[in-house]
Amino acid sequence: MKKKLGIRNYKLGIMNKKWFLLAFSSSLVALSLFSSCKRNNPDSSGVEYMPDMYRSPSYEDNSPNPLFADSMTDRVPVKGTVPVGFTPFPFPNTTEGLANASQYWKDPFPATPEIEAQGRAIFNIYCVHCHGATGMGDGKVGLKLPGPPPPYSGPALRNITEGEIFYTLEYGKNLMGSHASQLTVEQRCKLVRYVQTLQKLGQPAAGSDTTKTATAAPKDSVKKG
Repeated sequence: MKKKLGIRNYKLGIMNKKWFLLAFSSSLVALSLFSSCKRNNPDSSGVEYMPDMYRSPSYEDNSPNPLFADSMTDRVPVKGTVPVGFTPFPFPNTTEGLANASQYWKDPFPATPEIEAQGRAIFNIYCVHCHGATGMGDGKVGLKLPGPPPPYSGPALRNITEGEIFYTLEYGKNLMGSHASQLTVEQRCKLVRYVQTLQKLGQPAAGSDTTKTATAAPKDSVKKG
């Protein structure tokens, strides 16, 4: 009797193992088929648990948005607010604003060789194509303009103040557009310092005597016989 029970239990064990292997194999096949359903989609990550954690329902930049009257996702900043770290320019884009900036705006960076060198690096990226390497208005792009930029050291620009230079970078002037979106406030301040060095090119040094007196005696036009 015990022998028969042992054989029966042995057979049941084998059958249980077969069923287990069959169930396990079937589960693997089903899982592989399920996970491969979206293989044609390169953006698919396969089976996702709580997909909202992976795929945000938020709207993308510049996309249509039915939540606003103008149907635009991008919103204008609230009036009176500024981005973190942004320093607003206190002078408006008006004739009076230009006059006040020219008189009252002062560069917070000292005119040291280090600051001027940093300003030169910025100039060589953003300005040299129009103003030329030495600020003479002979850049490759500037020469093709209807009216090339005047030299920084010429009579039109050599006496403009640091405030007027920064104002021009902020708002633009004539054919030159604003550089406020390309350059930070710090970069523009350093650029002002370098432009000031270009204003001095060809100018006599401070305190130097630009007049020369003739010291040679006039020649005697009467020949001695």
